[in-house]
Amino acid sequence: MATTLTITPGEHARSGKAANMGAKGHADDLMRFSVAMPESLLMDFDQLVARRGLAKNRSEVVRDLVREALVESRSTLPGVVVMGTLTIVYDHHSSDLQNKLHQIQHDCYDNIVSTMHVHVNSHVCLEVIVLRGESELVQTIANMILGTKGVKNGKLVLAAAEG
Repeated sequence: MATTLTITPGEHARSGKAANMGAKGHADDLMRFSVAMPESLLMDFDQLVARRGLAKNRSEVVRDLVREALVESRSTLPGVVVMGTLTIVYDHHSSDLQNKLHQIQHDCYDNIVSTMHVHVNSHVCLEVIVLRGESELVQTIANMILGTKGVKNGKLVLAAAEG
């Protein structure tokens, strides 16, 4: 059975100045819309809302998820300047791996803002590399690092660098 989270199209949220706006709103006014989803999905979503803390409610979490999706979508457009964090895990005893990683980072110094190196244990290291540049270039640099023999795993997370 599907459950509908009823948010009326075109109707302003009934809080703050939006409640006093009348039929016409401004760009940052809260607008209502409807979302229909299976009850089991809504129950899982409510668990996500609960994990996000006391200050979060369904509307705030939906807004967070929409913003996240829009940033992700914009970050893949050609020419868009992004910031990214590349987190990698590797065995520092791998043959010449640290030299290869350092060489890539030195070759791309204009796009590498900072790095943080953490010793996980006597063999494994975690490194967080902060990148900035056009989305394709940041992705290319991340792929070069992730594709370096000896890197066990990693992930690039992009964020729009401009509004």
